[in-house]
Amino acid sequence: MKNPFRSLTKFEWCLWTGSVVAVTAAFLIYSTDYLTLIASVIGVTALIFVSKGMVFGQILCVIFAVFYGIVSYFFRYYGEVITYLCMSGPIALMSVVSWIKHPFEKSEEVEVNRMTKKQIMIMVILTAGVTGIFYFILKWFGNENLILSTFSIATSFAAAYMTFMRSAYYGVGYAINDVVLVGLWGYATMKNISYMPMTVCFGMFFMNDIYGFVNWQRMKKRQIDKEKSN
Repeated sequence: MKNPFRSLTKFEWCLWTGSVVAVTAAFLIYSTDYLTLIASVIGVTALIFVSKGMVFGQILCVIFAVFYGIVSYFFRYYGEVITYLCMSGPIALMSVVSWIKHPFEKSEEVEVNRMTKKQIMIMVILTAGVTGIFYFILKWFGNENLILSTFSIATSFAAAYMTFMRSAYYGVGYAINDVVLVGLWGYATMKNISYMPMTVCFGMFFMNDIYGFVNWQRMKKRQIDKEKSN
């Protein structure tokens, strides 16, 4: 694999650097938990490459899921543990395979897909089912902040599904999920200031996912134009 950082544009370098600086600064000021720093840096790095449609980003998402699951466990966010270790992580791994199988004209860029009505309906049904089941599981576990955690599962599953399907709207799904997670970790931070890096992390995630949506729209247009020209 070629050095993926060589593919970053000036704007992407600024976005990635700014994200890393923000989460590192939050760690240095508020925390001594290196797991939160590691998870945050891996996360923002993953998203900048996912926004470019590169498989490398999905590989990092799998690694992020493991670290983030561990951090979530210590604050009794069992919903996040289950979501990332049992759902988001495995789906990211499946996305690695899916993206490898669907490159755009043998490039490092994945082929953007337009979801069908049937695929959208399946997503809605699965999201509703998964959310309903996990609400009762989390309630039984005594999960902190049950309502937000349940909503996080719904938005995360829908976003992961769209990522697997190579839809440009994955960014919208994850941006909504990021807002929920800022709320979750903001609540955790009020109880323990050492979780501030995770709150900042998902604030940076929001910016990266918005950029991901915009860039995937560009990718889709560029790919369509190129196919027409051929």
